[in-house]
Amino acid sequence: MNKNLWLLILSQIFAFTAAPVTVFLSGIIGSQFSPIKSLATLPMALSIVGIAIFAFFAAKIMSIIGRRAGFILASVGSSLAALMASYSIIIESFLLFNLGCFLLGAGVAFSHQYRFAAVETVNKDMAPKAISIILLAGIGSAFIGPNLANISKEIISDHLYAGSYVALAILTLSSTIFLLFYEDNHKPSNFVKKNTRSYFELIGQPRFLQALIASSFAYAVMSFLMTATPISMHVMEKISLAKTGLVIQLHIAAMFLPSLITGNLIKKFGHSKIMYSGVLLFSITILTSLFEQNFINYLISLIFLGFGWNFLFISGTSLLVLSYKEEEKFKAQGFNDLIVYTVQAIASLSAGIFISLTSWKTMNLVCIIFLIIIIISTFRADLKQRN
Repeated sequence: MNKNLWLLILSQIFAFTAAPVTVFLSGIIGSQFSPIKSLATLPMALSIVGIAIFAFFAAKIMSIIGRRAGFILASVGSSLAALMASYSIIIESFLLFNLGCFLLGAGVAFSHQYRFAAVETVNKDMAPKAISIILLAGIGSAFIGPNLANISKEIISDHLYAGSYVALAILTLSSTIFLLFYEDNHKPSNFVKKNTRSYFELIGQPRFLQALIASSFAYAVMSFLMTATPISMHVMEKISLAKTGLVIQLHIAAMFLPSLITGNLIKKFGHSKIMYSGVLLFSITILTSLFEQNFINYLISLIFLGFGWNFLFISGTSLLVLSYKEEEKFKAQGFNDLIVYTVQAIASLSAGIFISLTSWKTMNLVCIIFLIIIIISTFRADLKQRN
């Protein structure tokens, strides 16, 4: 825990508040201003699309201007996007609110780079622990963001929730205070072509592919099932909104709390074993769906869904940093995040369609395909390394 890592943690807590606030409010506001009720979730969907599109550009921009300048640029941009969202509520513009959410997603894409910046502040063997700490800080964002948004929702009279986005603008801009003290060792490349491998050569490495598949499919399974949970529980099974909310809250806690030990487990047992464990945890989620769909079974299912995501995402990300050369880091990280968050966006956007056309049980069974691919890629990488 050096100074730079502490500063990244504190900065990330405030910068990442854009994500939970968007989840918390975008659907509610969308339902108020949307001309068509079915478009109420469009702002949330566009924020996910913003993350996917800007994931690659975030790494590219930082390769030119450095981590500190990149994070400060994103914080200022997120703050302006939040003010745009606030103004859109005042003038009741659904179109402008959608644009604000899309740009907030772009800011979140930069926030996802904090985990790679954290890795760069420690020795590579400590990478899993650094990533775990950064993800654990996400609990702070999830607590501060929605709570302050709720407290400030009536600050601007006659315009409910406009004040929430003013508060978000202040929160995201606050991260720059810590970044001013962050020591960035970035050396401008001056656009000189480095001896880096192509994307096909990077994917051709079994360990790189293993890491990419573990992270992206962890997000695919988690987003696919989490997005469908409120519809399945509250709309289809008529379980109360309070119980549905509790399940989602405990799921989010299960996503981040294991970070207290995940880094140590990876260091002790290795990346592959923790990935297999993540697949096993996901399997419990799928198995639970075969029983009666009641509150307890949903609760167990979503808690293990969070545990499985944590094991697979942290082990995948920490394995990724071991599979590229120093001069390739921004290229490899940008490509990884482009794939991971594009897959997340597709999974999240398709969840509503799947749950309306099929069932909760069928959606869970579909996820078995992803688990098999994770197992095959991990087994293949281990076999190649032994040979």
